[in-house]
Amino acid sequence: MKAFVLDRYGPPEALRLAEIDRPTPTVGEVLVRVHATSVNPYDWHHLRGEPYLARLMPGTVGLRRPGLRILGADIAGQVVAAGPQVTGIRPGSDTFALLRAGGGFGEYVSVPAKLLAPMPANLTHAQAAAVPIAGVTAMLGVRAVRTGERVLINGASGGVGTFAVQIAHARGAVVTAVCGARNADLVRALGADEVIDYGTTDFTHARGPSDRATTSCSTCPAARGPPPAAVRCARAARTRWWAGRPAGGCSRPGGCSARSPPAGSAASVRSWSTPPGPTRTIR
Repeated sequence: MKAFVLDRYGPPEALRLAEIDRPTPTVGEVLVRVHATSVNPYDWHHLRGEPYLARLMPGTVGLRRPGLRILGADIAGQVVAAGPQVTGIRPGSDTFALLRAGGGFGEYVSVPAKLLAPMPANLTHAQAAAVPIAGVTAMLGVRAVRTGERVLINGASGGVGTFAVQIAHARGAVVTAVCGARNADLVRALGADEVIDYGTTDFTHARGPSDRATTSCSTCPAARGPPPAAVRCARAARTRWWAGRPAGGCSRPGGCSARSPPAGSAASVRSWSTPPGPTRTIR
């Protein structure tokens, strides 16, 4: 099969198109023919081997050379064959998944059956492949939202933000979206009740505290930090931060900085909540 293989850290040119053996599904795995994949900050970090500290930590980023030879965490495709002890999955079924060890940049990938989900019939493979990382990240940020709560979503027009707006709206929240003026109509159409243009308004001073908030665009001018204004606002509102420094990158189409990873999903999520909510970290 053909695959884009990564042998060394570097720019996109480090990826080489090569002929490699097609994987064979083992116990509990399913062989999927990849029809579509998406590019995320996940892939950018593994391509560059950055941040360098990640090379010293357990995981899929290797110390001197890439830990993943084939990138691509989001896939959508068709089941080709099921390995031993796999039930309920038939060859020919459309499926999509968030992979733990890459493989989406190849024609075929062997996936643990528990990671696969049936692909909705009203989606194309390309649409389904854009869902897993961004959608799951958004769900982590707003899954605790309750009907009637006020939710502020910063970076609302990005890969994660667009999912977060829809999920929060569907759960009955009153959604305030922070984005650029050019994307205001988009986020309103997705369910935002109010839109703040970060280019003209510092949302940390715009109004009283929200019950919950998520930041999905960590390098936008209004999201860096948290900036001193945001810290003062958080203290005054007796709020607490749920997550640490951003991992870098931006989910906004076109990016916010020269070193932003490709658009597609956010590099980090930060949230805060009014007490007595527990402190927790979202990765």
